[in-house]
Amino acid sequence: MIDHAHDLASVRDASERLLTAVAQLDEAAVTEPSRLPGWTRGHVLAHVARNADALVNVLEGRPMYASGPVRDADIERDAPRPVAVQLADLRESIDRFQEAGAEPADWSRTVELRNGITDSATRVPFRRWAEVELHHVDLGIGYELEDLPAEFVEREIDFLADRFRGHEDVPSTDLVSTEERTWTTGGGAPGGPVVVEGPAAELLGWLAGRRDGSALTVKGGTLPVLPPL
Repeated sequence: MIDHAHDLASVRDASERLLTAVAQLDEAAVTEPSRLPGWTRGHVLAHVARNADALVNVLEGRPMYASGPVRDADIERDAPRPVAVQLADLRESIDRFQEAGAEPADWSRTVELRNGITDSATRVPFRRWAEVELHHVDLGIGYELEDLPAEFVEREIDFLADRFRGHEDVPSTDLVSTEERTWTTGGGAPGGPVVVEGPAAELLGWLAGRRDGSALTVKGGTLPVLPPL
């Protein structure tokens, strides 16, 4: 069972790590490319801040974003800001999310995310945790997939394996970590089962589109091509 209070605490801890790291950046570093194609580090920071506000909207029963174009425009608007402004905005948005999460609520209710996707409110804190952790890695400032908390890595693999389960473009695939965990995903495309083995961090990197899977061992076929997230 998902414990939203535990996840909110984990979000807070991850956010503090991110804030501490961003506080060490200078103006030039924020304008440099991130690991996400076409985005500077400023874009990533702007996105993380606006995502916090978007998830506050979700928790409070409003549309996550006014629209896709508005979401994109807000990120473009905020990306070039000075690092001190980025940091202050990030901190304030983090506080707003934590405050919204602390409000008494029915955590079993269904909420609506982007593009008509629905989920239980109790999963929203974990979704925010994923945003903070993975985008911290995307900044390319020394925080790597191998630095992620083990609990987060396993749960995010759970989430992504479930997301691709039965997908029409992904053959049946068994994921086996060197940490002795296994997952099954895919199954909607012909072929398989393909067995993909490696460290949990590498499995997560491949599933999340952060690594190409070249460090993984594949048996029973070729490494499946995953659809975009």
